[in-house]
Amino acid sequence: MARKNLLKGLMEEATRPPAPSEPPEAGEDTRVDPARPRYKGGAIGAVSQSIAELKSRSVIEIDPHQIDAGGLTDRLDDDDGDHQALVESIRESGQQVPVLVRPHPGDEGRYQIVYGRRRVLALRDIGQPVKALVRDLDDRELVLAQGQENAARKDLSFIEKANFARQMRDLEYDRKAICAALHVDKTVISRMLSVIDRIPIDVIEAIGAAPSVGRDRWIALAELLDGENGATPDEAVALVNLSGPADSSDKRFEALIKALTLPRRRAQEDRPKPEKSKLRGADGTPIGHATHKENATVLTLPHDTADGFDKWLIDHLSEIHRDWLDRRGE
Repeated sequence: MARKNLLKGLMEEATRPPAPSEPPEAGEDTRVDPARPRYKGGAIGAVSQSIAELKSRSVIEIDPHQIDAGGLTDRLDDDDGDHQALVESIRESGQQVPVLVRPHPGDEGRYQIVYGRRRVLALRDIGQPVKALVRDLDDRELVLAQGQENAARKDLSFIEKANFARQMRDLEYDRKAICAALHVDKTVISRMLSVIDRIPIDVIEAIGAAPSVGRDRWIALAELLDGENGATPDEAVALVNLSGPADSSDKRFEALIKALTLPRRRAQEDRPKPEKSKLRGADGTPIGHATHKENATVLTLPHDTADGFDKWLIDHLSEIHRDWLDRRGE
């Protein structure tokens, strides 16, 4: 009898009729997520919850053709050489780290990638299933998880992280969420956005990740694009493409910088070179030289030849200037 009562208590929550609810509207998704427990209360609910947690931590194999893109764009470069290297590595050693996916919100039986896109593409080329963790994430949780994974990787460049922050802001995520996604403070986010807002996204995508280029160099590019000899976005993209698609993104960045500074360099080359004249002491011994530039004359008196005359000249410069004015009648 005691056993019967125990089983009755165990199944009580499961057999209790559900509370009346509004019928689902037309088109509403009524799919039951297998990762979620069907019973939330009682002993059955506790067991179901434990099973769901175990499933969420388990690695399953998924056909790579069942995984679609998801989240935001994190990488600006799709280097074929890197892709082939990853293919060979997985072919030789297998997939060492699982990817993270979520059930596709609009297509039952399919998944969306959270992170691990390059591994999915490599396994698709190899023809092997993808080892994956499945999480039931909403759009916000997906973006946060993707951003935190990106922040933990050291191979994302400054401009890729800045572009990720821009996408989150444009989707109306607040600064707190952006900071949480990229694991940086608000000051760094503000700096990232101040740079990427000054450079057209078409130009950034034409250049690529440019892993060796930091914030200061991107600011310099923004100033050149806005300057007197700047270029429209289409002109800048054309200048980038002149370097050739086979070159690295670092080289494409440098090519654009060089093209935008070319008029300035030519103007400097066209200027007359400064003239130099020797400065001699009372006995005719050279003690320095004068450089006559376009807008200034510079006296150079090396310490070893001036023998203190440079300091004396500075101390008596006002007297010398007064004598010069007297001679001019001023």
